[in-house]
Amino acid sequence: MKNRRQKFGEQGEALAARHLKKAGYKIIETNYRTRLGEIDIIAKDKDTIAFVEVKTRSSVHFGSPKWAVTPQKQKKISMVALYYLKATDQSTARARFDVVAVISNRDKPQVEIIKNAFELAYE
Repeated sequence: MKNRRQKFGEQGEALAARHLKKAGYKIIETNYRTRLGEIDIIAKDKDTIAFVEVKTRSSVHFGSPKWAVTPQKQKKISMVALYYLKATDQSTARARFDVVAVISNRDKPQVEIIKNAFELAYE
């Protein structure tokens, strides 16, 4: 059974996926999990594979959700992305890391897609 926080995160991810589709992305996978970690959304944006981290907040009281993708989180996402590319025989594919920031207030959620939000981090 999922707690309130998990359900809130899932709602943010679903909203992010809808906005990505509207922006022309083709969703390949959601919640891609390995022993190394998880990537929220893997999508195709034209000829580029986008590894997308979704951050959802109910307000900006503690700052924009886009700033919550820490260097440690970037490293984990990078490792999972490299694993995915190798496992799917796409090691030479164009790829990037995007972040979708969702502020889910009751009136009208705000969704921001940040392309190329960070570089590959593996050190």
